[in-house]
Amino acid sequence: MQNGQDNQIRQNDEVLCERRGAAGVVVLNRPKALNALTLGMVRGLRAALDAWEHDDQVKHVVVVGAGDRAFCAGGDIRTLYEQGRSGRGADALTFWREEYQLNVRIKEYGKPYVALVEGIVMGGGFGVSVHGSHRVAGERFTFAMPEVGIGFFPDVGATYVLPRLPGEIGTCLALTGDRVGQAESLALGLATHATASGDLALLRDKLIAGEPVASVLEGLDAEPKNSPLMAEQDLIDHCFSAPTVAEILARLDEAAPGSPFAAKTAGTIRTKSPTSLALTLAQMRRGRGIGFREAMQLEYRIVSRIAQGHDFYEGVRAVIVDKDQAPKWQPGELDQVSPADIEAYFAPLGADELSF
Repeated sequence: MQNGQDNQIRQNDEVLCERRGAAGVVVLNRPKALNALTLGMVRGLRAALDAWEHDDQVKHVVVVGAGDRAFCAGGDIRTLYEQGRSGRGADALTFWREEYQLNVRIKEYGKPYVALVEGIVMGGGFGVSVHGSHRVAGERFTFAMPEVGIGFFPDVGATYVLPRLPGEIGTCLALTGDRVGQAESLALGLATHATASGDLALLRDKLIAGEPVASVLEGLDAEPKNSPLMAEQDLIDHCFSAPTVAEILARLDEAAPGSPFAAKTAGTIRTKSPTSLALTLAQMRRGRGIGFREAMQLEYRIVSRIAQGHDFYEGVRAVIVDKDQAPKWQPGELDQVSPADIEAYFAPLGADELSF
């Protein structure tokens, strides 16, 4: 990233933002942490986007992740956990608020925003890529929103994006946290283009050299030949259109004797937080009929309540901190989750509502 003619906007150890040729180039630079987002990274990217939008020399923005394992594996969950546990919940909410505001900034950005995505992209990494105008997936691209497994919910705009995937596939991904690869993501529209991993650097260099985005990406958008998840579309649509998680599971169980996919999916869902499952299904249903800004406000309402609850901290403890993989959810069963309690997550926040 060193170039004597670069116009550096903002740079620290965690995110590198600088103008190179015709491109504003962003490098998420925490490879040992799988480029997990911190508040400093969110602020650095936001500052760069604000500066570049009115810089005539910047024709487009290019975002990449450092290292070869991950584009960005999400937010820095351990830090958020520690903040909440130590009585600094306001600090955690500051991260989520500014992250969600950044997601809106990316979605509404006035110049092409090209995410060159290789390796793992989850959670916050989804937020800084999928809302851009162009998402190019390398061969090792692996997408998931696994939040229900840590007592959380699919955020960073998943309220808007997942319900707009074909049929009920988005709901399936939200309730299972299952991973999908390059071909699957292209078929679903999570990626706009796909290419060989070795070509991503060439694409970046062409964009830096000033070639138009359309010509650089031309020929990379062919539909994949096989899409295993979409091959299960009829079953997914039938099962995940049920009005409750319990009924979704009942339909999967009914199909399980003749469907390994149904059996596996039901087993996966049953390991997740009952509260997160019920909350996420309600979130997916609401997301279909609202705009992006409203979806982000809804997510901030949800996270403001989750930060005061139990399951998020217990899920992070079990999966990330102690790693015993044995969370003790409260409540522990779906039939113990109150519809009124779920509805309360969506209530307006008054003066604390997310603003833009």
